[in-house]
Amino acid sequence: MTSLPAVPLTLEGASVLHQMMRFRWTAWKALAPAQRDAALEEAAATLGAMQGATHQTAVYSLIGHKGDLMLLHFRKSFEELNQAEIALARLRLSEFLEPTTSYLSMVELGLYESTLKLYAGLAERGIEPHSAEWNQEIETQVSRQRQAMAQRLWPAIPDRKYICFYPMDRRRGESVNWYQVPMAERQRMMHEHGTVGRRYTGEVQQIITGSIGFDDWEWGVDLFADDPLVFKKLIYEMRFDEVSAAYALFGVFYVGLRVEIGNLPALLKP
Repeated sequence: MTSLPAVPLTLEGASVLHQMMRFRWTAWKALAPAQRDAALEEAAATLGAMQGATHQTAVYSLIGHKGDLMLLHFRKSFEELNQAEIALARLRLSEFLEPTTSYLSMVELGLYESTLKLYAGLAERGIEPHSAEWNQEIETQVSRQRQAMAQRLWPAIPDRKYICFYPMDRRRGESVNWYQVPMAERQRMMHEHGTVGRRYTGEVQQIITGSIGFDDWEWGVDLFADDPLVFKKLIYEMRFDEVSAAYALFGVFYVGLRVEIGNLPALLKP
């Protein structure tokens, strides 16, 4: 197995953009009420048009100093994400929104277990890695998996009260390096890690996105729940998994409450 590729196969789906914003309250309060109403009406119309079967946008009111609003966009492509970003930038309301950060990624499903079985089977048949026959076999298997997991690759933004978003990396330190661990060991650790998450089924919905080559971290994690305490319990328990304890690095955490588009006027009332 040591001569086989070290990279696990992945499936990619929806393109995802998180936009964190700070609201310029002083300038907003200086507007005449009619101007504020017009800006909110325009924003509601644009955001309302961003709801569909294959394109969705959700608004969250962030808790803490890291920003006031977070906009979460699920689209079919990066091009559509760019179009959504431009459409929002054209709004009068955008004059009062100051970006604090953003995160670009793509829904990703890792196939560690399937990859190990597939690579081993191809090796037993004497098929040379990265040969034309190898690549064709890989594409056939991936296509089947892509169809079977379409619902997870193209999810709806969960209709839950709270969101917790954070980016993360796998460690590449002096004593441990995730990318030098044999695939079978990585698969074992990821399986154990997933076992913890499955115990919280029903309490929290998780969407993992890949951002290698797209943003500063390697993955983004979105957790959705009606009780924010589950975020703490789930993430704390996962800290004790080998994969997290030894190899995980975490970025900034953002927690917010879902805001229905029709409730924007109440949220932004001076």
